[in-house]
Amino acid sequence: MEPDFEEGDQVLVSTLNFNNLKGPKNMRLISKPYFQIVEDKFPSRKKNPTPPEIVEVEHSPGLVKKIIKGRKIRLNGKDQRQYLVRFKNKTAEKDKWLAKDAIPSGNLHLRR
Repeated sequence: MEPDFEEGDQVLVSTLNFNNLKGPKNMRLISKPYFQIVEDKFPSRKKNPTPPEIVEVEHSPGLVKKIIKGRKIRLNGKDQRQYLVRFKNKTAEKDKWLAKDAIPSGNLHLRR
């Protein structure tokens, strides 16, 4: 009796007789699971100097001139109050929305 499946049909295959899937034992012992890299193939060559790391320095924004207005926003599911701060010797384009904790001497400026 011929099976009634055609080319391209999905079938279940028993792997009971597939005992050769792991390869010969001597091949498994010789092979390495990694590729060894030789660091100094040409020790007499001059190495390119590594460029210095770029470190970004956070400057403090400066002294607060005034707090213009406040807003309440939702961050991470919690309400948070932010204030629009203008700094001394800075233009209006440099105004920033900051939380109360991030405002330098914020307690003095937020007293009402």
